[in-house]
Amino acid sequence: MRLEKVDLNLFVVFDAIYREGSITKVSIALNLTQPGVSNALSRLRKTFDDPLFVRTSLGMQPTPVADNLIIDVRRALALLGRSIDVNTRFDPAISERTFRIGMNDLAASFILPELQQRISADARHVAVACCYHDRSAATEDLRTGAIDLLIDSPEVNAKEFDHLILGRLEYVVASKKNHALAGKPLPLSDYLAGKHLHVSSRRSGRGQVDIALHAIGQRRNVSMRVQHYWLAARIIETTDLLWTLPELLANGLSVEAYRLPFAVEPLRWHLYWHKNADRDPANLWIRQLVLEVATEKLHHQ
Repeated sequence: MRLEKVDLNLFVVFDAIYREGSITKVSIALNLTQPGVSNALSRLRKTFDDPLFVRTSLGMQPTPVADNLIIDVRRALALLGRSIDVNTRFDPAISERTFRIGMNDLAASFILPELQQRISADARHVAVACCYHDRSAATEDLRTGAIDLLIDSPEVNAKEFDHLILGRLEYVVASKKNHALAGKPLPLSDYLAGKHLHVSSRRSGRGQVDIALHAIGQRRNVSMRVQHYWLAARIIETTDLLWTLPELLANGLSVEAYRLPFAVEPLRWHLYWHKNADRDPANLWIRQLVLEVATEKLHHQ
């Protein structure tokens, strides 16, 4: 197959079918007729000598060939899009762009309210979409251009990303107000004797607190594990569980807070973007806004 003989617009249709799983939805999204989408799919099938998508009760399902193609297709489309954006003047006052930022609910709760205020003041038609799955999915979304920015810990490590430090959050321990331990210092023995709530986007694995305990030959009893900080906040207010969480979050909750009886590395937030977007005026603009908000929120806790 020779590239010069392939209509690159077909890959836009391919990406849309993979995402939407429906010819009808793709025709609406791309402002094309349904026969036009079907014709594009037919040409793609001929090019790759494969059905690519099979119609099922769940919609158009990709074949293994389509699954193998999608990462490279999205990466190529993202690179083309960034190349165009770099050479296009970005004016936030008239832009209608939607910026997609990957972050968990903790980061979103601190960043998004103030970010929206600043955007509303200078860029009334700009929108922000926040999403977060797990770290591997989020980094792949950043790699393919599905998201513009990612706020995460320093565990993200890829040569194609640039990053800067947004701030660090120190840990404390929290319990409900009328907990048996309330009103007095929390010794390590009581911390280890208690049952704990742990927040992590991952289904399993140790967090920073457990790593710090392991370093001193100790372990805690994690009796509940959830993926969202604000769900954990509701749980801690009505149970006897202990929760080791960022102090910045604890300060905004109706909980009893205790000093940690052992040393734990603070939670560090980094802002990541693809190196191909480093000089993109739009990406630079939203990065600067996020940095300003984070600096105000995290450096004055």
